[in-house]
Amino acid sequence: MAFITISLNIGVITLFGHWQTHSEYQQLLIQNVLLFYQLDKPRVTRLAKALSKLYILDLDGLKPILQPYYSNTGAPAKHQPEIFRSFVLMSELKYHGISDWVDTLKSDALLCSMIGVSPDDVPEVGNHYDFIDRFWLGENPNARDSLHPFKRKPRKKLGKNQKQPPRHPGIIQKFVDLALQGKTFELRPERLLQQIFAKVAVEPSAKAGLLGDTQKLGISGDGTCINTGGSPYGIRVCDCKSKGLFSCDCHRRFSDPDARHGWDSYHEVWFYGHCGYFLSVYNPILKADLPLYLRLVEAQRHDGVSAIVALAEARKLYPHFKFDRFIGDGAHDNYPTYELLNAWDTKAVIPLNSTNKGHFKFPPPVKVNEFGVPICLEGLPMINHGFMKDRCRNKWRCPLAMGKINHCSHKDQCSPSPYGRTVYTKPEWDQRLFTAIPRGSKEWKTEMKKRTSSERVNKRILEDYNLEESHTRGKKRLSWWVMIHSTNIHLDVRLKLSNFSLLAILDDLMTKVA
Repeated sequence: MAFITISLNIGVITLFGHWQTHSEYQQLLIQNVLLFYQLDKPRVTRLAKALSKLYILDLDGLKPILQPYYSNTGAPAKHQPEIFRSFVLMSELKYHGISDWVDTLKSDALLCSMIGVSPDDVPEVGNHYDFIDRFWLGENPNARDSLHPFKRKPRKKLGKNQKQPPRHPGIIQKFVDLALQGKTFELRPERLLQQIFAKVAVEPSAKAGLLGDTQKLGISGDGTCINTGGSPYGIRVCDCKSKGLFSCDCHRRFSDPDARHGWDSYHEVWFYGHCGYFLSVYNPILKADLPLYLRLVEAQRHDGVSAIVALAEARKLYPHFKFDRFIGDGAHDNYPTYELLNAWDTKAVIPLNSTNKGHFKFPPPVKVNEFGVPICLEGLPMINHGFMKDRCRNKWRCPLAMGKINHCSHKDQCSPSPYGRTVYTKPEWDQRLFTAIPRGSKEWKTEMKKRTSSERVNKRILEDYNLEESHTRGKKRLSWWVMIHSTNIHLDVRLKLSNFSLLAILDDLMTKVA
């Protein structure tokens, strides 16, 4: 089939050159793809999901975000929204190499029409890499190699589900103190990528109702191991080998200078790369998991440290959202985290770490078990009867009066009232044990099930969108692809909610033409 070349020089002239608006792109997409639909309907049908994603992906909000990072002088930049669509389509179609992808675009007029360019005006490989480099706010974005000491993989293995401990004692408390002062890492190089993701993915999903009530969000946080495509051995630059020294610790050149060895507690192996820490939201109606905040940190960083940074930055990134609950695993079970969440009026849903169960910061006024549940005279855990918000305390009732048991030998001694004995616990006694949502309650168990949302988001990025298969090296490019894949995850859920398909529009037009 002969390639159809269509001019797409429509848009508003700015310092970007021709910025194609979303409505103009949608009109041109329908016009161009309709021609292919008439000539090769099966192929367009196979690409229906990708077409529908790009059709609803509104990039108009990118313009004010990107403008400060382009010069007002010289030749105007062009194809900014088109290059972004190119990355999204590349992710959707599981292409891992930019060079191969650009070659594919140049030989496929349909794919060109999908991103909004003609085959003779495809952005080059350098344009794609420049796009990534431009929005990474770290120093020397073009540096690919770096010298640093060679460190061997640790030999000692940790236990199953055992996390690496924080490298610096008291570091979580220090980060909490900074967060309570309103401080965040404003110089972090991925700051712009997070803003882009919030604008093109999270905010449209929030407007569509995918996040639920944004004034009462329940968010999950978890870390995941990300293997780098760089070698952990590096390249020797010393002359030790010529002297007969084959095992030296001299500086070596590494293609991923930020990668380090970290412990993968799930697979019980040491890995070489980075750790991703993501915050996500679970939609129970659609049974969908949506990433909210994305950050790559050092492979050996403890999740408890990453959580403080993530929560502080996410609150600043989404000032109009209210985080009502934070759900994390046992790695987040520490007093500073509860202190921070309590100060922000965010309910903590965190299981007690098995190594810390039963440890009280202050002795409670009533006898409780290791989960903070009061124990009655019969030796049984009392039944939670809700949180009294006006008096900031949890109410617990007698298990006999609540119908949980049929007989109690201490009934007369405990309370002769048919209502049964009532006990109250206050979070201020021990924020870790006496949480606002009582441990073991029905609400607690319901919320705790949502914790796996963050794990499923990790799986979507790593496996469904094949992050590691691309063998990407460097925190900059890994962060870029995490953002692009996460954007696709939001588009997946938006399509699922709306049941939208571009094919319906094309079929309607075909009927009218006929």
